[in-house]
Amino acid sequence: MYEWSDEHLAIRDAIRQFIDHEVVPHIDALEHEGTPPYEVIRKMYRTFGMDEMARESFKRALDRKLAGETGRPERRGGDNSAALTLIPIIELCRHCPGIVTSMGVSTGLAGGTIMKGGTPEQMERWGLDLLTFDKVGAWAITEPDSGSDAIGGMRTTARPDGDEWILNGSKTYITNGPYADTMVLYAKLDDGTEDDLRRRPVLTFILDAGMEGLVQSAPMRKMGLKSSPTGELFLSDVRVGPDRLLGGPKSTEDRAAGRASAKENFVTERAGVAAMALGVIEECLKLSIAYAKSRVLWGRPIGDHQLIQLKLAKMEVARLNVQNLVFRHIEMSSAGKTPTLAEASAMKLYSAQAASEVAMEAVQLMGGNGYIAEYRVEQLARDAKVFQIYAGTDEIQVTHVAKDLLADR
Repeated sequence: MYEWSDEHLAIRDAIRQFIDHEVVPHIDALEHEGTPPYEVIRKMYRTFGMDEMARESFKRALDRKLAGETGRPERRGGDNSAALTLIPIIELCRHCPGIVTSMGVSTGLAGGTIMKGGTPEQMERWGLDLLTFDKVGAWAITEPDSGSDAIGGMRTTARPDGDEWILNGSKTYITNGPYADTMVLYAKLDDGTEDDLRRRPVLTFILDAGMEGLVQSAPMRKMGLKSSPTGELFLSDVRVGPDRLLGGPKSTEDRAAGRASAKENFVTERAGVAAMALGVIEECLKLSIAYAKSRVLWGRPIGDHQLIQLKLAKMEVARLNVQNLVFRHIEMSSAGKTPTLAEASAMKLYSAQAASEVAMEAVQLMGGNGYIAEYRVEQLARDAKVFQIYAGTDEIQVTHVAKDLLADR
């Protein structure tokens, strides 16, 4: 049976101290005053040496790429990296899930895409700064008319022009979009050889803020995750050289590469949502227990009433289930295994629903106080709702799980 080790618990406690001193005092500024989370993230990277660990990891990955190795590095049994990655995610999400969203998109999606599919030159030029959080990254695939049909409904195009490319289109709901220094952007090939836009190959490009024809919108106003800036990108005849095509000019020979890159990131993103959900569930349960003990009604703590006990019991069941999914993911990662898209979708589907339900029950348990920001579950309930929407809606997760079950094996 997997459980946190003494080392894990020591790291968790250190992260909790950092959050208490560096995150909690600034939550109002992050949530309600439009303060971007990037300096808090950078301070965490420096405090725990995460920037130096990222540089070491980058060097190993670059050496592997230069040596011509492909695929994931071989992992030995007992690899601790997945657990060490997820513990900060869980703890931060107890207070401010938006920070995790901004951090994960910048390093995991934008930086990770470049590290997996980029040339050595692209890795050095853009990847390292994203992994160390010296620069902020965005991962741009969603469009106004595509949403859940992110790849098939994509209308942003890349038209070849000699050795260069001309990009046109728009992207929406882009985490870090308003402030991103580097953007990993997906576009459909427009070379006149395929009439059906849905069937065209997908190419991936690396853009920098300030490029001519590229506009980054102001932050959008949202229901939750207010500490994570979200925006739109507009591209009007953005001209890019071959150096910005992920993987270099040879990547156009693999007509499935762009779609495969996007789908691989969907797996990573969906598995990460379970750890985020666990943090929200743990904090809502902790706050609900404390409230049930202290709130007196009709001369008794409300925790003495069976309806309140039922709410707490269901929260604990959800916590155990989501924790087991997270632990299973850590064990798979330690064994060098990656969940299938269907497994990651099932993991995300259950965890997202559980977090949203627990957070709303915490609001209900506290009554009028739960609706007030001071008691904190109000924010967590708003933040948890997006778990059922981004990285693929609940409905999309259902289709991915079901299609895999129905497929011929």
